[in-house]
Amino acid sequence: MPEPILSVRNLNVKFSLRGQTLHAIRDVSLDVMRGESLAIVGESGSGKSVFVKSFMGLNDKNGWIDSGEILYEGKNLAALKSEKEWGAIRGGEIAMVMQDPMTSLNPLMTIGAQILEAIELHQRLHGAEAKKAMLDILRDVGITDPEKRARQYPHEFSGGMRQRVVIAVAVACKPKILICDEPTTALDVTIQAQILKLIKNLIAKYHLTAIYITHDLGVVANVAERICVMYGGDILEIGTAEEVFYDPQHPYTWALLSSLPQLGVKGEKLFAIRGTPPNLFGEIKGDPFAPRNPYALKIDYEERPPFFEVSPTHKARTWLLDPRAPKVERPEIIRKLSERRLTEHG
Repeated sequence: MPEPILSVRNLNVKFSLRGQTLHAIRDVSLDVMRGESLAIVGESGSGKSVFVKSFMGLNDKNGWIDSGEILYEGKNLAALKSEKEWGAIRGGEIAMVMQDPMTSLNPLMTIGAQILEAIELHQRLHGAEAKKAMLDILRDVGITDPEKRARQYPHEFSGGMRQRVVIAVAVACKPKILICDEPTTALDVTIQAQILKLIKNLIAKYHLTAIYITHDLGVVANVAERICVMYGGDILEIGTAEEVFYDPQHPYTWALLSSLPQLGVKGEKLFAIRGTPPNLFGEIKGDPFAPRNPYALKIDYEERPPFFEVSPTHKARTWLLDPRAPKVERPEIIRKLSERRLTEHG
């Protein structure tokens, strides 16, 4: 078994807003394995970005880690306080590709200068060596004529090309962990596929550990080895990509999969999850998905479910897996997915 490069233990993250306390991450534990590609999925507001930004000290000033540990190579990142301490982690150890390249790039600096800055700071290269490394990285991210393009500014690039530049800046830092926060949100479908393929190739070439953040399970199908499903600031299910897609256990995962356009039937109305995500200002009792869950049991409103083990690599936080729970009929679309898996594996 690979060893964890990052271990989160009982993490609680809170924010102060208008005199109230918002409990964004609720007692979450997770191991990220060295060299793996892990996807964290869930609706907007489920806590995905807040969770991973905690690994880099990037949450807003009104937020704080209330309790818990983030262990990275023997160091507890949750205990870091100063920008100087975080500066030793950001970029060189853990780098992030943000979802909007226009807010990540400096409009007044050339593309080449922005990549050079990362190379000089994190790789300690200068002069001709640094320039060669910068041009190599531009080629690696699929930008043709890098000598010419390096002298251009962000506004001279298309959205897809700008995203390639943001990825180049992150890779130039030579990190061990690359976090991709909704890296394809603003791009059309064909460009999305190209960017995901590019990230996958870079992970292999540079031996990176990757964490993808997305609300779209369809996006991660081809890039992630493991999937972690978040909702209401908690992890509800985690397993290999195959387990989560073809044998999902939590009703929230069922709902996410059922609402995938790729699984819709022509002429039929696309499934939508009813209701709204929970109010994180209040206390959440039981399963945070219970009020929207048509399969909810009485205990779902009263007590947080433990993680039930489905397999050594697959676990889900749902009372439906308790031996005493009534057997429920899964949604038809989920049953068809499971049948497809059985057919494919013959």
